[in-house]
Amino acid sequence: MKRLAFIAAAGVVFMAAGPAAALAPPARMQVGATEFNFGLSRHTIKAGRALIELANYGEDPHDLRLRRIGGTKIWGTRVVAPEDTAVLSAKLSVGRYRLWCSIADHRSKGMSALLTVHR
Repeated sequence: MKRLAFIAAAGVVFMAAGPAAALAPPARMQVGATEFNFGLSRHTIKAGRALIELANYGEDPHDLRLRRIGGTKIWGTRVVAPEDTAVLSAKLSVGRYRLWCSIADHRSKGMSALLTVHR
Protein backbone atom coordinates (compact mmCIF):
# COMPACT_ATOMS: atom_id res chain seq x y z
CA MET A 1 0.00 0.00 0.00
CA LYS A 2 2.84 2.41 0.85
CA ARG A 3 4.42 1.67 -2.52
CA LEU A 4 1.24 2.68 -4.36
CA ALA A 5 1.02 5.86 -2.31
CA PHE A 6 4.62 6.71 -3.19
CA ILE A 7 4.03 6.10 -6.90
CA ALA A 8 0.87 8.24 -6.86
CA ALA A 9 2.64 11.02 -4.94
CA ALA A 10 5.49 11.02 -7.41
CA GLY A 11 3.07 11.47 -10.26
CA VAL A 12 4.09 8.20 -11.92
CA VAL A 13 1.49 6.53 -14.08
CA PHE A 14 1.79 2.82 -14.84
CA MET A 15 0.05 1.50 -17.94
CA ALA A 16 -0.05 -2.22 -18.70
CA ALA A 17 1.19 -2.68 -22.24
CA GLY A 18 0.63 -6.42 -22.51
CA PRO A 19 -1.80 -9.06 -21.36
CA ALA A 20 -2.54 -9.53 -17.68
CA ALA A 21 -0.41 -12.70 -17.73
CA ALA A 22 2.68 -10.50 -18.16
CA LEU A 23 1.94 -9.09 -14.71
CA ALA A 24 1.55 -12.50 -13.09
CA PRO A 25 3.80 -13.13 -10.10
CA PRO A 26 6.70 -15.54 -10.60
CA ALA A 27 6.37 -19.22 -9.80
CA ARG A 28 8.08 -19.94 -6.49
CA MET A 29 9.57 -23.09 -5.06
CA GLN A 30 12.19 -24.20 -2.58
CA VAL A 31 14.92 -26.79 -2.91
CA GLY A 32 16.07 -28.08 0.46
CA ALA A 33 19.63 -29.41 0.44
CA THR A 34 21.02 -31.98 2.87
CA GLU A 35 23.78 -34.58 2.54
CA PHE A 36 23.25 -35.83 -0.17
CA ASN A 37 19.71 -35.07 -1.23
CA PHE A 38 17.55 -32.38 -2.79
CA GLY A 39 13.97 -32.06 -1.55
CA LEU A 40 11.70 -30.01 -3.81
CA SER A 41 8.71 -28.16 -2.36
CA ARG A 42 6.97 -28.92 -5.67
CA HIS A 43 7.90 -30.95 -8.73
CA THR A 44 5.96 -28.87 -11.28
CA ILE A 45 5.71 -25.13 -11.84
CA LYS A 46 4.17 -22.89 -14.45
CA ALA A 47 6.28 -21.59 -17.37
CA GLY A 48 7.53 -18.03 -17.14
CA ARG A 49 9.39 -16.21 -14.45
CA ALA A 50 10.50 -18.40 -11.54
CA LEU A 51 12.20 -17.84 -8.21
CA ILE A 52 13.83 -20.99 -6.87
CA GLU A 53 15.26 -20.79 -3.37
CA LEU A 54 18.06 -23.12 -2.34
CA ALA A 55 17.94 -23.64 1.44
CA ASN A 56 20.93 -25.48 2.86
CA TYR A 57 19.77 -27.62 5.80
CA GLY A 58 22.92 -29.74 5.67
CA GLU A 59 26.34 -29.55 7.23
CA ASP A 60 28.32 -29.05 4.00
CA PRO A 61 28.23 -26.19 1.47
CA HIS A 62 25.98 -26.80 -1.55
CA ASP A 63 24.93 -25.01 -4.72
CA LEU A 64 22.15 -25.42 -7.26
CA ARG A 65 22.42 -25.82 -11.03
CA LEU A 66 19.45 -26.00 -13.38
CA ARG A 67 19.35 -26.99 -17.07
CA ARG A 68 16.50 -27.88 -19.40
CA ILE A 69 16.88 -31.46 -20.64
CA GLY A 70 18.15 -31.15 -24.20
CA GLY A 71 19.16 -27.53 -23.61
CA THR A 72 22.53 -25.88 -23.16
CA LYS A 73 21.88 -22.91 -20.83
CA ILE A 74 22.72 -23.58 -17.19
CA TRP A 75 21.39 -21.36 -14.39
CA GLY A 76 23.01 -21.50 -10.98
CA THR A 77 23.34 -20.11 -7.49
CA ARG A 78 26.41 -19.23 -5.51
CA VAL A 79 27.77 -21.76 -3.04
CA VAL A 80 25.47 -21.73 -0.01
CA ALA A 81 26.85 -22.33 3.47
CA PRO A 82 24.94 -24.45 6.00
CA GLU A 83 21.86 -22.64 7.39
CA ASP A 84 21.95 -20.12 4.52
CA THR A 85 19.86 -19.58 1.37
CA ALA A 86 20.25 -18.26 -2.16
CA VAL A 87 17.63 -17.49 -4.80
CA LEU A 88 17.90 -18.39 -8.46
CA SER A 89 15.82 -16.21 -10.77
CA ALA A 90 15.09 -17.50 -14.28
CA LYS A 91 12.56 -17.37 -17.08
CA LEU A 92 11.73 -21.01 -17.80
CA SER A 93 9.99 -22.42 -20.86
CA VAL A 94 7.88 -25.57 -20.98
CA GLY A 95 9.94 -28.73 -20.52
CA ARG A 96 11.72 -30.94 -18.03
CA TYR A 97 14.68 -29.59 -16.09
CA ARG A 98 17.48 -31.33 -14.23
CA LEU A 99 18.60 -29.78 -10.94
CA TRP A 100 21.88 -30.75 -9.28
CA CYS A 101 24.63 -29.72 -6.88
CA SER A 102 27.86 -29.10 -8.77
CA ILE A 103 30.19 -29.31 -5.77
CA ALA A 104 32.70 -32.19 -5.81
CA ASP A 105 30.89 -35.54 -6.14
CA HIS A 106 27.59 -34.40 -4.61
CA ARG A 107 25.63 -35.05 -7.81
CA SER A 108 26.83 -38.64 -8.08
CA LYS A 109 25.94 -39.16 -4.41
CA GLY A 110 22.30 -38.29 -5.11
CA MET A 111 21.99 -34.51 -5.14
CA SER A 112 19.88 -34.23 -8.27
CA ALA A 113 16.19 -33.90 -9.04
CA LEU A 114 13.75 -33.32 -11.90
CA LEU A 115 11.44 -30.36 -12.33
CA THR A 116 8.61 -30.17 -14.87
CA VAL A 117 7.60 -26.78 -16.25
CA HIS A 118 4.13 -26.63 -17.83
CA ARG A 119 1.87 -24.05 -19.51
